[in-house]
Amino acid sequence: MCLAKAYFKDGDDGELLLENVASLEVKEDSLVLTTIMKETREVEGRLSSVNFRNGSIVLERTG
Repeated sequence: MCLAKAYFKDGDDGELLLENVASLEVKEDSLVLTTIMKETREVEGRLSSVNFRNGSIVLERTG
């Protein structure tokens, strides 16, 4: 099973948004992240990168 941590890009660092992310859905103006425990969070932003090796999802703010 592949679980990830989602971060908002913030300069050289990242702001942790959510842990144990099991799925990510891209909508027109937002992203929906769902954890293994079915916690769902919808955020305004766009996908910047995904690193499968270290389990990280990097998002950029759009609003």
